[in-house]
Amino acid sequence: QVQVVESGGGLVQPGGSLRLSCVSSGSFWDVDAMGWYRQAPGKEREAVAAITRGGIPAYADSVKGRFTISRENAKNTIYLQSDNLQPEDTAVYYCVSRTTDGMEYWGNGTLVVVSS
Repeated sequence: QVQVVESGGGLVQPGGSLRLSCVSSGSFWDVDAMGWYRQAPGKEREAVAAITRGGIPAYADSVKGRFTISRENAKNTIYLQSDNLQPEDTAVYYCVSRTTDGMEYWGNGTLVVVSS
């Protein structure tokens, strides 16, 4: 069973930055793509960013140019550097880890609140 744990959320003022982290248990050979989703109050969960095992990133249009996803394969860890945060970025951010056998494992989420 793969476990996924997020960290790094918190309260930040508009224009500020946060760095989210996500660790996926299991061996390097088990973990394939990893990514971030978010769910704002009263809204559907939406994809934010993803990264392949080879390091190729993809972003939602709403965060392009402000968020950067990166990965440390040796640690099965991904990061989401979130800059110029805005109130509309307020959400619970979830990490998902996809294994090479096609299974997806989700973390419990980390809350990001952008408010003055």
